[in-house]
Amino acid sequence: MKSMKNDCKQGCQQWGHTGGFSLVELMLVVFIMSIIAAFTVPNILLTVSNMKLRGAGNDLAGLMQQARILAAKNNPVNPSVYPVRFAVQNGAQIAYVDMNDDGVWNPSISINGVGVSEPIVGFSPSVTPATGAPSGAGGQPTPYVLVGDSSIGTPFNNSNTLAFTSRGLPCDFTNPPACSSPAPSYFVYYLTDTRIGRPGWAAVVVTKGGRTRVVMWDGTKWN
Repeated sequence: MKSMKNDCKQGCQQWGHTGGFSLVELMLVVFIMSIIAAFTVPNILLTVSNMKLRGAGNDLAGLMQQARILAAKNNPVNPSVYPVRFAVQNGAQIAYVDMNDDGVWNPSISINGVGVSEPIVGFSPSVTPATGAPSGAGGQPTPYVLVGDSSIGTPFNNSNTLAFTSRGLPCDFTNPPACSSPAPSYFVYYLTDTRIGRPGWAAVVVTKGGRTRVVMWDGTKWN
């Protein structure tokens, strides 16, 4: 019986000794976890930022397609086109289809005798529509170029007002009431964001035929 007690005592002491961690071991684990976090956290944050930026681009592209469809459906007269405008509402950036061309977003207007709300999308605080095409210097990307396009002159960008005619074609409505269609060139609307490191960039491209696509700047080229 005595031997069994001694064995238990020795075994329990040995178990208690091997079951814990020393301070050095804990510090080593924390150090390793810190190194892993230093590599993984920035990648996670980059992925999240890219997802938000692409999501904003998809929302804007969807709004433009909605403007195109509504213009073809409603056959607008006054104005004769549906422009897509940008504004700040309650401190947040928005884009909307200005169906009655009064320069503000309206929750309720009458179109062909039917009450409707002007389509609108909001941007997250970290995403901002650019003022124009990027310069290609100072960490900014080069302007997007639509390969194989037969455009004449410089592509339209955020400094121009995109609108859609009753034929569903885009036109430059920067100086109303002029909005000749088909437009001589395509449209590229740039979005940028705030993130760790250099800002990210996305662009919504609208072809002369009215089709849209979203591209992202990967640091060296547009994809």
